[in-house]
Amino acid sequence: MTGEEWRFCKKCLIRDLDEGALFESVKEYLASLDESVKAPQEEYERRLSLCRECDRLVRGTCTVCGCYVEMRAAGKDRHCPAVKEKW
Repeated sequence: MTGEEWRFCKKCLIRDLDEGALFESVKEYLASLDESVKAPQEEYERRLSLCRECDRLVRGTCTVCGCYVEMRAAGKDRHCPAVKEKW
């Protein structure tokens, strides 16, 4: 996936999903990413560890940009959206 190609969930609003369906949707997205665009697993886990400690993480969502951190952290060319980036 190039920088010009973005994937958006077109299925529904979050409020229309139960938590299990939302989790499955995120898992499906992560599994669908081409390996060429994924961060190495060790880096992905490091990023998530930093996000877990961040005050701006609320129910899996970054309050700076509104993304699901597990989805953002999966991209090798992605970064923390905070002013003082953590990763």
